[in-house]
Amino acid sequence: MPLEDDFSDIIKKARTGQGLSVGDVARMTGLPGGDITALERGDQPRDRAEVRALAKALGLRAAPLEQIAIDKWEPVAQQMPSWVELVRGSINGYGVQGYLVHDEGEALLVDTAYNAPAMLDLLRRRGMRLVGIALTHGHADHADGIEQILGQHEVPVYLGPEDVGLLSWRPRAELLVVPGDGLPIRVGRRTVHCMVASGHTPGGICYRLDDARHAVCFVGDTLFAGSIGRSNPRELYSTHLNSVRSRVLTLSPDYRLLPGHGPATTVEEELDHNPFGAIQ
Repeated sequence: MPLEDDFSDIIKKARTGQGLSVGDVARMTGLPGGDITALERGDQPRDRAEVRALAKALGLRAAPLEQIAIDKWEPVAQQMPSWVELVRGSINGYGVQGYLVHDEGEALLVDTAYNAPAMLDLLRRRGMRLVGIALTHGHADHADGIEQILGQHEVPVYLGPEDVGLLSWRPRAELLVVPGDGLPIRVGRRTVHCMVASGHTPGGICYRLDDARHAVCFVGDTLFAGSIGRSNPRELYSTHLNSVRSRVLTLSPDYRLLPGHGPATTVEEELDHNPFGAIQ
């Protein structure tokens, strides 16, 4: 699976997140503004020096940005643990991913993938009892369809309270659970821990599952392989970077990171290859 973000996406997210104009970046780098606009529209950088200049101006790590722009890095393919099911959907052709964590006949849904029918069908075919819906954030591609699921399985919905207003359909108040930092969610013998990770949205949440062999973290749009989601609103950019750097990338290096878009990755890969990681 190709990366969710290419070089053009990364530099535009970094520029707009910091409230910089193309002219600002042109002055900082000495590059023509027209060239920067063209790069943001998908043109390839001329050389590594151009990539490094942009990385310095935008506060990105130069080596990982070069690896993506020049060397065409992609993460090593990650095998899904046997107790996680991937569900794909799309919204106007834009691919999105949700997941089902299951154990001993119980299941927790992590985001809807904008494909509630597939989620319901999977639960039915596997004979699983749904114990909750864990939303990484409130955007439609991750949350729409909860009304269909709750119509058949009335379960708690975990969502950061700051994101409730983003929902197109709101569950009854008594079903909404605030996923406070560290809050445990039991699924069979397994425990999923909520991890506050604001930035992509004000109420962003990641869901961490410690496992001796296959530890995973469902990161939604907080992080993509080699990138991050768009900070929304942009004033959350520094908060978003802090969530990525101090929450996600401080997990053990062997953690599999399962995003809402694009390929799975690991903490180790992102420490080496994500331009938005902490600059040493």
